[in-house]
Amino acid sequence: MKASRKFHTLVVGGTRGIGRAVVRHFISRRHVVSVIGRREPPESRSKNFRHYPVELTNPKLLAGTFKKIIQRDGALTNLVFLQRFRGNGDSWQGELEVSLTATRTIIESLSRDFKRATNPSIIIVCSHASNVVAEEQPVAYHAAKAALRQMARYYAATLGCLGIRVNCVTPGTVLKDESRDFYFRNRQLMKLYEHVTPLARMGISEDLANVIGFLCSDSASFVTGQDIAVDGGLSLLWQESLARKAAAFASPRLSKLMFR
Repeated sequence: MKASRKFHTLVVGGTRGIGRAVVRHFISRRHVVSVIGRREPPESRSKNFRHYPVELTNPKLLAGTFKKIIQRDGALTNLVFLQRFRGNGDSWQGELEVSLTATRTIIESLSRDFKRATNPSIIIVCSHASNVVAEEQPVAYHAAKAALRQMARYYAATLGCLGIRVNCVTPGTVLKDESRDFYFRNRQLMKLYEHVTPLARMGISEDLANVIGFLCSDSASFVTGQDIAVDGGLSLLWQESLARKAAAFASPRLSKLMFR
């Protein structure tokens, strides 16, 4: 990167988990990082960090926030979406508003506010629930994630003329700051994930942040409309292969009975 270039990254939902790792990644690369999120994370102590607490379902407040962000730190280099609905109301309506409508509103409001000279990039963090069923999640979550993947492809095609690249990043199970204590208290579950994952470990938030950073860099300047799985190879396994590995972890005898 050239020292004379100013980089400005906006992260939507960057106050916990993977989002915090993404914020740290870009701050470490001397970007000015603006974050839209409910909580103010510890990274707010950085001189390059700006926090904007705003409700994503309020278009008028969002519009005012966009104006403040651009006026304060100039046009964007990158835009990263990590938000999801976490309310207690109707999950269908909530996911529609928070995951889909807010993403569309932000992209279309800011698409003319990117610096073309900085190889601009939009990243949408998606989920494997876009094409397989995660029974612990409601139907709204699945529908929203599937729509986000196609939304990324649509904007990759329509914003390319502005020099803006749009890609998805899809994580597997991630060991986040907030879940670390849980997994260390339940090491057997952690070992199961390690056993069934081809790379033999759980992913961490920094794994996702590094891939997002790559996709936002000059090294990925001709990559757009793609969905990159960051799951240690877990999504490569056929269902029976995954079941065999899990059974072998639980009981070698059970594994032999299942797949004689």
